[in-house]
Amino acid sequence: MYDDIGKLVLRLTLGILMLLHGIAKLRYGVSGIEGMVTSHGLPAFFAYGVFVGEVIAPLLVIAGFYARAGGLIIAFNMVVAIALAHSAQLFNIGKSGGWELELQGFFLLTAVVVALIGPGKYAVNRR
Repeated sequence: MYDDIGKLVLRLTLGILMLLHGIAKLRYGVSGIEGMVTSHGLPAFFAYGVFVGEVIAPLLVIAGFYARAGGLIIAFNMVVAIALAHSAQLFNIGKSGGWELELQGFFLLTAVVVALIGPGKYAVNRR
């Protein structure tokens, strides 16, 4: 029972915190991401993939509806974000002593955990 409650808390934490980033993209657009994408030689429309990784996938994770797939999508989204926006910070320690990419690392690794362990009992489906 407690395992399933733990999985629910993990899913809600990852899903809600990532969804807040997606809501910001919905409100303010993805022009900054378009610039990063095109500066790496990729088509500008790839920037709209952020809506899949930061809106659709978190909703899947929150609901526990194909949460494993949602976790994999979020993990992929974070690998792309780290590669495009944060690669220069990959080995940096911040002013407070923590890794500069703590937030990105949290999202990436908790998404991998959700993909590995599944949504638990308190989910729309158990996939």
